[in-house]
Amino acid sequence: MRNPTLPFVLLAVLATSGTGQAAERLDGEAIRKAFEGNTVAGRYAGTNRPFSEHYHPDGRATGHNRGVPNTDACWTITADSVCYYYGPRETRRTYCFTVERSERLYILRRQPGGEINAMGTVAAGDTEGASAGAPAWNCDGLISAAPPSARLARR
Repeated sequence: MRNPTLPFVLLAVLATSGTGQAAERLDGEAIRKAFEGNTVAGRYAGTNRPFSEHYHPDGRATGHNRGVPNTDACWTITADSVCYYYGPRETRRTYCFTVERSERLYILRRQPGGEINAMGTVAAGDTEGASAGAPAWNCDGLISAAPPSARLARR
């Protein structure tokens, strides 16, 4: 988002007014096309705190959440949502969201529940230079993102 001071309230008004077009819910492939290689930036619902993340094709998300730099953020796509995970396997935190688009505005809704978590825009490339100087980390992926040929442990 080019203007980080844009109030969340304004984003909410934009999402519910204007052309009268309903927000389009994106499937996983549409989310990947929109996010991969680009920067998603906006505000969290409730707190109005900013986020800005560049989505690398290798699954890393460099940038920041609420002003705290990402040091281990990863992203992956399911059939109908984007999921984020943070931390080592032992203490990993995972969050998934459906994504809706209304013109330039992207709305992320919590799964399950459907509450709005955040709204933002997508800009081509690494517009804020989040990759420069970012620490290196690897994204090992979620089981749900494993290729069909992957061998997984079973009980």
